[in-house]
Amino acid sequence: MDEDHYGERRVGRGTGGDGCPVRRGPDGVWQVSGYEEARAVLRATATVQAGLGVETVEKLPSRFRRPVLYRDGPEHREDRRQTARFFTPRRVDEHYREVMVEVAETQLDTVRKTGRGHLADLSFHLAIEVASAVIGLTESRPGIRERLERFFPEKFGTPGLTSLHGIRWLVRQNSNWLRVYWGDVRPAVRARRRRRRDDLISHLLDEGCSSGEILGECLTFAAAGMVTTREFVNVAAWHLFGDPALLARYRAADEPGRIAVLQEILRLEPVIGRLRRRTTAPLRLPGDGQDADPDAEVTVPAGELVDILLHRANLDARTVGERPERLCPGRPMAAGAGAPGLSFGDGAHKCPGATIALLETDVFLSRLFALPGIRMAAPPRVGFKDGIDSYELRGCTVVLTDRT
Repeated sequence: MDEDHYGERRVGRGTGGDGCPVRRGPDGVWQVSGYEEARAVLRATATVQAGLGVETVEKLPSRFRRPVLYRDGPEHREDRRQTARFFTPRRVDEHYREVMVEVAETQLDTVRKTGRGHLADLSFHLAIEVASAVIGLTESRPGIRERLERFFPEKFGTPGLTSLHGIRWLVRQNSNWLRVYWGDVRPAVRARRRRRRDDLISHLLDEGCSSGEILGECLTFAAAGMVTTREFVNVAAWHLFGDPALLARYRAADEPGRIAVLQEILRLEPVIGRLRRRTTAPLRLPGDGQDADPDAEVTVPAGELVDILLHRANLDARTVGERPERLCPGRPMAAGAGAPGLSFGDGAHKCPGATIALLETDVFLSRLFALPGIRMAAPPRVGFKDGIDSYELRGCTVVLTDRT
């Protein structure tokens, strides 16, 4: 093994494709797997969100304010501008680091006392508490974790009115919406109607949002800030437990060095592997969709669906350099690409909580791996959500072998 190259992917996502960066699939959906091409789609103004349930959201009454995830254009850009202050590196350090440390220590105290812990549970508690501080869900009734587990189950059904199964799922999800509303959102909204605070819910109230609209935003941020961070903590721990050399590097590094390790793990293992956009005007991209000339351009017509395959784009050697399938913290990236690749997206919809996710993961893992005798007793089992090609890691058990 080279000195600066470590392991490969642990989450299997099939082959890397045929090397063609842009092509139209047999189902008519365009597939973009080249890094530069994917970034161009994500930054394009001639696209709108597709997938992620946007079709259902579009059926809501026009007076209902769509969650930020489902908006595009000037309205979306203005909303992101107004909420950017909640996610700056300085604010993350000054407002959220203390929460991260406190929650991480509380969770690891359980491991110290019992000698073992389930990583998916520990990391979910961490992600819930940190995201709740940002959003403003600080008056929740007991049971927030159980309510969120029910709302974001390991396997989703398809709600509908044409089958008994669909009706059951429709009733189930509506019930779960109400549980989160009554247990978490309504208490937070009532408290902030009496006195505003410096958080997202207070901002939404100042914008004139109804309680239902605030519920939609809270669930959007919960999915982005709680569910994905949970998986990232688990996959990063899996890599570190399984690679003694990488773990030694992580333990010996300062915080920026540890963050570099985590960014490279995330490049290799993006939690969300697929994003979808719909073109609103002809979109010109590099790559001809054939095998002949990789420098030619292709035009995606208006009204087409485009799948951005992040898990393949992050392995594009043209941008990420040699041996893209191997972990190499601090690897030189071409064309101004960031260390985690496109794992946080790009363009107008780029994840605003990237700094939060990386820091809370490091706060937790640096303390976990400082525990004497910590080891992984059982690796996680891997599941997938096909719509966004997102992995779910469950069942990873950690134990302390030295409790003196």
